Amino acid sequence: MGLLTPSWAGSAVADATGDTAYLRALLDAEAALTRAQATLGLAPASAAAAVTAAAADPGSHDPGALALRARAAGNPVVPLVADLTAAVGARDPQAAEYVHRGATSQDILDTATMLVAVRALESVLADLDRTAGALRRTAAAHRATPMAGRTLTQHAVPTTFGLKAAGWRHLVLDARDRLAAVRAALPAQLGGAAGTLAAFPAYARATDAERDGGGAAGAEVAQDVGIRLLAAYAAETGLAEPALPWHTLRTPVADLAGALAFAAGALGKVAADVLTLTRTETGEVAEGGGRGAATTPPAGGSSAMPHKANPVRATLIAAAARQVPALAAVLYGSLAAEDERPAGAWHAEWQPLRDALRLVGGAARDAVELTAGLRVFPDRMRHNLALTGGLVTTERLVAALTALTGRGEARRILDAASRRTAEEGLGLYEALREALDRDPAVAAAFPEEALRQLLDPTDYLGSATALVDRALDRRSHESDPQEPA
Repeated sequence: MGLLTPSWAGSAVADATGDTAYLRALLDAEAALTRAQATLGLAPASAAAAVTAAAADPGSHDPGALALRARAAGNPVVPLVADLTAAVGARDPQAAEYVHRGATSQDILDTATMLVAVRALESVLADLDRTAGALRRTAAAHRATPMAGRTLTQHAVPTTFGLKAAGWRHLVLDARDRLAAVRAALPAQLGGAAGTLAAFPAYARATDAERDGGGAAGAEVAQDVGIRLLAAYAAETGLAEPALPWHTLRTPVADLAGALAFAAGALGKVAADVLTLTRTETGEVAEGGGRGAATTPPAGGSSAMPHKANPVRATLIAAAARQVPALAAVLYGSLAAEDERPAGAWHAEWQPLRDALRLVGGAARDAVELTAGLRVFPDRMRHNLALTGGLVTTERLVAALTALTGRGEARRILDAASRRTAEEGLGLYEALREALDRDPAVAAAFPEEALRQLLDPTDYLGSATALVDRALDRRSHESDPQEPA
């Protein structure tokens, strides 16, 4: 946990991506490799049991010491393998030779990284589901609550808060679906020194030669060992089976980076809107107290101003949304990896990917609290909607007048009336009344009651409520954020 990382401090993903979690994944990858070899007769069952037992306690390894020793080889797998081999040898001297047999460091670290991602994303997906559940209820409750739609920072035409919340939910579900699909496809990594799986058939041929003298048929069978071992290894790890070793084919990391960046941006959209709507001058929503908001005091106090209740959850989500795309750019950059195993491109992925997982995990955690406790103020929305004196309905008025005057003349009348309203402080009804009364036929078509109805922004919501219903037809695995995860 870092002092400057409140975005993800204390989150489930912080634990799932910590040094201990990475050590567990590295050790799990090593143990899975020996077990996979044992299933094909490339290692004795006793060796698989000894390696699995020795790998069961990540706490017996010091991450700091491993990091310092990793400087000699450029990655932490090399010193970890030395320690694991010694631990296995202490249990079963003959089993020690089967630790890391035929693999390269990148096989283990890539597989461990995929395991870490799969485990970390479990809580992220659960939090996205809970966020979607909260937004579903908000959208349904406010499907017809009118508010000003804003474009380029200005009032445009009326919308409903339910439609805005339904849009947030739609993005959250998009993020959830993308992350779930990527998570399901994350593969194990096994290729050996240069992605040919050559060491594994070599060990198989040596075993065959000891058993029956080898021969062409035995060598041909041995060539298939690498492919079968790849499938067995994926099964042991619980990860997807790759078509090829992907040491320099970084599709899994790039896909994960893209899904994480999208998720950060989707949650960032929610945060950006909340930050705008909570401004003192706007005041249409406010953050609540988080989980159990009814009993928890609002967060976001200021160190200097006692009156403030800052929208801190939205702030932290917005901060994450600004960081993850930059981290994804580093991960995309590593696609351009030279040779069969690269110098630098692979190494550059490690920390940005962990940071991206942590930031998205923290943002998803904060989004649950934000959306579950969000307070909505319909009266303030109506007040703000009336600030332009009806100008938000000019699009509707142009359409109504066009049938009588033609579109060009209708637009001229509304442009002139709008200018008078903005510059002279005249109400839009009065400005329009004067303009329309110059033509008796037009004036007769728009008596006072009809014109005032056309100027009522709450009566110009288009298909907003139908769109909310349409959006809420989309199902998810959403759950109640008030319930424990």
